[in-house]
Amino acid sequence: MPLELQNQNEQAKLTAPKTPLSYKVFVILCLLGFFAGTLTAIMTYMNLGYTEHFAMDWFSSFLASLLVIPVGLFVMALITKLINRKYPHLSELKRNLVTGTIMAFTMEAVMSFSTAINNIGLADLGDFYQGWLAGYLGALPVGLAIIVVMSLTIKPKIEAFIRS
Repeated sequence: MPLELQNQNEQAKLTAPKTPLSYKVFVILCLLGFFAGTLTAIMTYMNLGYTEHFAMDWFSSFLASLLVIPVGLFVMALITKLINRKYPHLSELKRNLVTGTIMAFTMEAVMSFSTAINNIGLADLGDFYQGWLAGYLGALPVGLAIIVVMSLTIKPKIEAFIRS
């Protein structure tokens, strides 16, 4: 690339307008809402089946899951740091897949816990455990599929968008 063109590209990057923080927050919240909504819908279905009150049962489970998402983001940051330190020789894609897989198993366990508490309660621990396990195992394949798609396609674009 000619030096003049390269200098113009660098200058354009420096003068490009920054993406407002509110846009970045909105995009992240939409993604988190989509993932939490999808997974809690599956978990609610696995706990209760499809009833005439399914929408309300799912929505209350979705709202409960929103309480655990901030904890999940914090845990994800810690796991990402740990994986990056422990496996610096792995490509970024492989590190993202490892981190995503760990997060899928962890977050779905926590989301299934909150969904089972919301839908079943703790009065009968046997029923609670069966509901937790059914929700966890029912949503896990979807969560793992989401993680693969995220790691391969969406995460690099989101990171670039956040840096902009």
